[in-house]
Amino acid sequence: MPVALVLMLSSTIEIEAGHGVAEAYVTRPDDSARPGVLFYMDALGLRPRLFEMADRIAGWGFVVMVPNAFYRHGSAEELAPQGDLGDPEYREQFMGGAMDRIRSLGSGLATADVHKYVDRLLELPDVTGDGIGVTGYCMGAGLALRTAGSRPEEVKAAAGFHGGNLVTDSPDSPHVVATRARARLYLGHADNDRSMPPEKIEILEDAFDAAGLLYTSEVYPGAPHGYTMSDTASYRADAAERHFETLEGLFRESLTR
Repeated sequence: MPVALVLMLSSTIEIEAGHGVAEAYVTRPDDSARPGVLFYMDALGLRPRLFEMADRIAGWGFVVMVPNAFYRHGSAEELAPQGDLGDPEYREQFMGGAMDRIRSLGSGLATADVHKYVDRLLELPDVTGDGIGVTGYCMGAGLALRTAGSRPEEVKAAAGFHGGNLVTDSPDSPHVVATRARARLYLGHADNDRSMPPEKIEILEDAFDAAGLLYTSEVYPGAPHGYTMSDTASYRADAAERHFETLEGLFRESLTR
């Protein structure tokens, strides 16, 4: 079912991050005071599909900020895909560079960055200070968990979709950091995802259970890694819509009581 597009108030801002200036896309339905949402990109970077998604989330009544998590490597425009991500050959070529950027974003750098992102979101005009929401995709799901655990006082709801490598052997693995969260958490895993196989999901759920977290962790049947991204061959419309419906419910219940 097509979604009606509503004109958003959008702009690009700068964030004084740990190792330079990160640009970020900010979108809101109007200039009324509203809760803030931090949106973490996937490995493919800032591009029109993410802006569309952020606009849709903003349309629910939020101020949404999408930072360029790869700012150390260049601007969003410089790093954005220049070809068709639906072409397997081009996608494989592009992902080679993207994976290098992911590997360079170690846990220490990522943790430093998320604090800067949260602070900047809360500084935006008309963002209420009653708590924020976080959502992340692919590698961004790990950043969402890390943010929820690193800023438990501010983050009231956090979600991750088709997240990869949420469980590692590191003592500051995303799933370990997330055990310090006080937020409601939701994870929508991709089906048959090599970067987040069933045994890793089980480890994550066991850790969350032991910490007494309020969370939902579920696999989207038949949905591959990247299922929300309509500019790739991994897109699954039914799974993407399920994700939007679930995320809207989570944010409305957690942020707009």
